[in-house]
Amino acid sequence: MLLFRQNWRGFRAGKTRSSCAGGCEHALNRTVSNGTFPASPRFSLRLGSSRPFWADLTERGMKFAAVLNRDGGTLRTTDLAAFSDRMRQTLEAAGHSLSIDVVAGKDVVETLDNAASRRAVDVVLAGGGDGTISAAAARLMGKKKALAILPAGTMNLFARGLGIPQSLDAALKSFADGEIIAVDMATANGRPFIHQFSIGMHAKMVQLRQGMEFGSRLGKIGASAKAAWATINNPPAMNVTLAVGKAEMTARISGIGVTNNLFGEGHLPYADNPSGGVLGIYVTVAQQRAELVKFFFDVARGRWRDNEHVEIHQADRTVLKIHSGSRKFRAVMDGELVRLERETTIEIRPGALNVLVPASIAAAKAA
Repeated sequence: MLLFRQNWRGFRAGKTRSSCAGGCEHALNRTVSNGTFPASPRFSLRLGSSRPFWADLTERGMKFAAVLNRDGGTLRTTDLAAFSDRMRQTLEAAGHSLSIDVVAGKDVVETLDNAASRRAVDVVLAGGGDGTISAAAARLMGKKKALAILPAGTMNLFARGLGIPQSLDAALKSFADGEIIAVDMATANGRPFIHQFSIGMHAKMVQLRQGMEFGSRLGKIGASAKAAWATINNPPAMNVTLAVGKAEMTARISGIGVTNNLFGEGHLPYADNPSGGVLGIYVTVAQQRAELVKFFFDVARGRWRDNEHVEIHQADRTVLKIHSGSRKFRAVMDGELVRLERETTIEIRPGALNVLVPASIAAAKAA
């Protein structure tokens, strides 16, 4: 452990921070404790106008295209016919219009493509698990259309960072008078993600969990706990090189997570400031059982900085090179297993995604 910390001295001396655009060395201090965050200017104003571009939409009513994955998250056990009726009643009463597609998981991507390509649509309302929300965001990245998230996943971490209520009906009501802001996305070798790209322990946990049977949110949480314990008892070890700015280090690690903005402290792992303009880079070399138990406990409590086996860095770009046999390892991107390339370039994309958030969040942000 001491050797690891000595070898990573270049990171701790601040070289990673000097590579960030816009003074990202202050990003930790920009995290807002009351759950609000500054807007990115990229889409917030129309050129030559002091009015937000969404002001006209809210005045005339927004056109929603809802895509509900009936096989995803809590929607599997939801009466979708009744919920669709409530969606129409809630949004139409506020002056909006709505089309709804309830589709099987295998048809989600095609349906999202269609919704994102329709010129008349202002907001794509996506409901499902992490995969559905991430796929929707990828299709809206860099576009004027906004994403509204129905939090139907297990943890809904990206939605939590946006301040979206965690029940389906409460989230829906918040969209009726919601406002549009721009937040960041990130890419790994050009592939967009909204929450996290990770290798090592997290990827192994997801692989193990996929081999378990569960039919509910609680069942998935239980399966995750079993997978975590199995990972603690047999943790992965990977030889990697991580380059951040001018600093580069080769080490044997048990896990790396690169996140779309830095995670906040004292809660589940999600960003307090989704428009902070930086990647969070979390590296652990913990291998002993006691170290790993403490690591998982601190992650669950949001106490990353309390763990002596975790290094935390920030940058707008990082390059990850795998020296261990990459065929035996996978990566996790927004909760989904993906192929792990020998080299992965991860970059932040400031203000790349328009999202619909509760008016209270937008108002507090503007205050």
